[in-house]
Amino acid sequence: MSPITLLSFLLIYFGVLILIAYLTSRKSSDNATFFIANKSSKWYVVAFGMIGTALSGVTFISVPGAVGNGSFGYFQFVLGNAVGFIMIAFVLLPLYYKMHLVSIYSYLEHRLGFYSYKTGAMIFLISRTISSAFRLYLVAIVLQRFIFDAWHVPFALTIIICLLLIWLYTHKGGLKTIIITDLLQTFFLLLSVVLSIYFIADSLNLNFFETIETVKNSSYSKIFFWEDFMESKANFWKQFLGGVFVTIAMTGLDQDLMQKNLSMKTIGEAQKNMLTFTTIFIFINLFFLSVGALLYIYAAKNNIDIAQLRTPDHLYPEIALNHLAIVPGIIFMLGLTAATFATTDSALTALTTSFCVDFLNFNKKEDPNDHKLVKTRNIVHFVFSFLMLVVILFFRLINNDSVVNAIFIAAGYTYGPLLGLFAFGMLSKRSVQDKLVPYICLISPVFSYLIESWLKKSLGYTVGFELILLNGCLTALMLLITSKKRKA
Repeated sequence: MSPITLLSFLLIYFGVLILIAYLTSRKSSDNATFFIANKSSKWYVVAFGMIGTALSGVTFISVPGAVGNGSFGYFQFVLGNAVGFIMIAFVLLPLYYKMHLVSIYSYLEHRLGFYSYKTGAMIFLISRTISSAFRLYLVAIVLQRFIFDAWHVPFALTIIICLLLIWLYTHKGGLKTIIITDLLQTFFLLLSVVLSIYFIADSLNLNFFETIETVKNSSYSKIFFWEDFMESKANFWKQFLGGVFVTIAMTGLDQDLMQKNLSMKTIGEAQKNMLTFTTIFIFINLFFLSVGALLYIYAAKNNIDIAQLRTPDHLYPEIALNHLAIVPGIIFMLGLTAATFATTDSALTALTTSFCVDFLNFNKKEDPNDHKLVKTRNIVHFVFSFLMLVVILFFRLINNDSVVNAIFIAAGYTYGPLLGLFAFGMLSKRSVQDKLVPYICLISPVFSYLIESWLKKSLGYTVGFELILLNGCLTALMLLITSKKRKA
């Protein structure tokens, strides 16, 4: 596909997003608009738009690629995600609404203390910056290869262009703009997945019912894996339990996705949002897995050497952009762009919100919408954009997939202590030794790593997604050991 065709598409796409930003922020661009969208969001709009935020560009290309090794086993994790979303709706959201929170980490200050609060907020800032930068980095590689390499544009400039475009349509309206752009980008994402299935099936000369039967009867459609509990990460209980607690920690305790829920008027609307979102989330992941099965079937039929691909993640872009027609290629790029930038723009807004509220104490100011504070917020938003650029260029400098993946996994470790902090606060009535909390949250991931290694060497047990549960339990245990009874 011609690079100029793809570049033209990207420019039109971002032109639409910038137009939406102008329309949503021209009447108001104060901090209430930026942080919580003036508490005026409609639950059904947020529910649909959250799909684009929850599914990154990495998911867009990695879930289909992973079908070759794990079949539909990833769906076990998705089922755990669904249970986690339901627990968020009926356990965490009522707490957040009862306390009228703007930043969810404010809960830690009320329940545990100043240092616990700052530790929880810092965990989010570090984890979200690393993970969001990593997601944008992986997708930028695709953009670089298929678009910008044609004009010998440096990779650093590619990233600057991407972040600048995101900054342009988010720096004024913030969450209010993102709720609308997410709606559009989720529509593009869903359209892309559905049409990808159609175009791949059509190239295989399959009609609707034949496509379903082909996927169902293929070797890729196995969902449940009950065997190899000790050694396999694909075992159902490891995937399911990991899915539950990863969701609670990385969604329910993450300012990014919770910020959207807090933008609604009532807890009832927020809960309807989460339940609707959960239903859509399950089906869209089934579509992603079906795309993966069809991609591998297509590759086998057309003698595409999968072994020559650097990673399975490259299978989807390889077939969409080099083997199918122009329209399917544009559809793929539409979905990839929508998934990537829906995640990154939301993350930048959440990072800005968390820093302004948790560290600059905007919520404690006499007038949070003072023009000086709005100016400060804009500076913070720009700084986080620049910080993300630095992190991405660091990934590029390393240029080693195994090291980069290790960094991404390490970011996941940090959510375990966050899970432990909230669990202790909600399940116990004891008081923590507040000044010890930052040290406990540093020690817990180290202990988790050592236990993980010991289980592998001594018992042959391979830890999978359930690592976050182990990490959270260790944090809560150390908080309990060092705690004391609360004064009446």
